[in-house]
Amino acid sequence: MSSSTTATGGDMYDTIVVGTDGSASAMKAVEHAASLAAVTGAHLHVAMARPSIPVLVSPDMMVATAEWTNASDQATHNALESATATASEAGATVTAHQLAGDPADALLSLCDDIGADLLVIGSRGMQGARRFLLGSVSSRCAHHANCSILIVHTD
Repeated sequence: MSSSTTATGGDMYDTIVVGTDGSASAMKAVEHAASLAAVTGAHLHVAMARPSIPVLVSPDMMVATAEWTNASDQATHNALESATATASEAGATVTAHQLAGDPADALLSLCDDIGADLLVIGSRGMQGARRFLLGSVSSRCAHHANCSILIVHTD
């Protein structure tokens, strides 16, 4: 094994992306990724996709849609701020990314765009019927990523 592939430094990971949804379980993935970035000297990119706007069923919902967008942007900003602070406290160099669209697609696109070496995601996120209809973010990322994946057990 060359020195560039050791897990205790070197260049094994230069760029790590971690996805969050603002939940306590996602913060476990952020903490894990931040520790890994601090140990390896990698740059950590914390990313969250803003929740999509619910489908409109009438023109009367336009005001509610604007309120949803503002609340969603603020919640995403707050979650990224918290995750970034946690990562910085762990000693990682960190950049936050507010993404749009489907979380799995957005994370995979970010990884491709910045040339990520590793994507870190939690094992839990979306719950209920939507999870079975859409598939979990971690499962979709694991099957479609162009970089290594670390799924942190967050139960």
